[in-house]
Amino acid sequence: MHAAAATRASAITENQMLYLEAWRAVDKAYVDKTFNGNNWFKLRERGLKTADLDDTEATYGTIREMLGKLGDPFTQFLEPEKYASVTDRTMKADVSGVGVEMGFGDDAKVVVVAPTPGGPSAEAGVKAKDFIVAVDGAATRGKSLYEVADELQGPQGSKVTLTLERDGKTRDVAVQRKRYTVVPVTSATCEVKGDKKIGYVKLSAFNQVSGAKTKEALAALKADGVDVFVLDLRDNVGGLFPGALEIAKAFMNEGTIVYIADSNGERDVFQADRTALDAATPLKLLVNKGTASASEVLSGALQDNKRAIVLGEQTFGKGLIQTLVPLSDGSAVSVTVAQYRTPNGTDINKIGITPDAPLPLDASGADIVPSNAADFCAYAREAPELFIS
Repeated sequence: MHAAAATRASAITENQMLYLEAWRAVDKAYVDKTFNGNNWFKLRERGLKTADLDDTEATYGTIREMLGKLGDPFTQFLEPEKYASVTDRTMKADVSGVGVEMGFGDDAKVVVVAPTPGGPSAEAGVKAKDFIVAVDGAATRGKSLYEVADELQGPQGSKVTLTLERDGKTRDVAVQRKRYTVVPVTSATCEVKGDKKIGYVKLSAFNQVSGAKTKEALAALKADGVDVFVLDLRDNVGGLFPGALEIAKAFMNEGTIVYIADSNGERDVFQADRTALDAATPLKLLVNKGTASASEVLSGALQDNKRAIVLGEQTFGKGLIQTLVPLSDGSAVSVTVAQYRTPNGTDINKIGITPDAPLPLDASGADIVPSNAADFCAYAREAPELFIS
């Protein structure tokens, strides 16, 4: 009886196992090996001995409390339905919602990285660097990005009111939720003065087809005999990292594309592999404050290797890398595992990519270069010197 009782007492419950899975996900891969000054092993033991792990909801709360000690808004717990939703949005080009990518500002406010081009938020006038201070009157401060994303979701055709702040002033913007398709790549050959040709490529997002579609566009433009490529990354908030590598390799035959580093230094390095479609035709990159994450990796690679001239404004500055670690009950932990650094060693996070020159601005300070192919070509015919030099 004594031995049987001891066995029962030492058995690990399903909820304790779930807690341990979340703990191990952070212990194995988290970017900061000081764990924000916490003794991660002692936290594990304390959680198993004293935390509320009596039922699923209590266990979820305990995991959130544990992750909160890291002070990292991007390392978050996702309940099963949230994990399923995030996976679905990442893998599909056809989505339903308000079309806005969010992050955190220095003061922990939820900030718009960029509205999705052609999405409902962009049509309603939401801009990159707007702070979302409330959704339908409910304050966003203190909430995770996943919680705010849940509040933004709703039936197709319904409306949600975003309270936005910019320069200390707030305004309400009504956005109608709808289904829309992200078309990641559009392109055109622009014929300008002096029989010159500009090959314009608008890359809106990095999804499963972005790399292949961009290379298809570049091959067609090269066959047209263009004199310069213009790759437009404005309001491209990133997405799947391999797309950035694939496109960088299309323009570079050699050189470092990006370093991935943890708190102990370099973890990995990605290099060009002499498979470029075109490593010689002049290249201009267009960026703005909505250019983020994988877009900044691509911009930094081409700029530091002197393969491209970057035009526009300082990019957003999201250089942290997260991975989703599935747990046994269908939930997951999003863990910050590393940082991007450009070939010259620049830490992108909270800094961004500094352009080589600005784009022309209007009276309000917004750049005046159109971001759709037809209007861009019309503009380029009037100002070809901006792109051909």
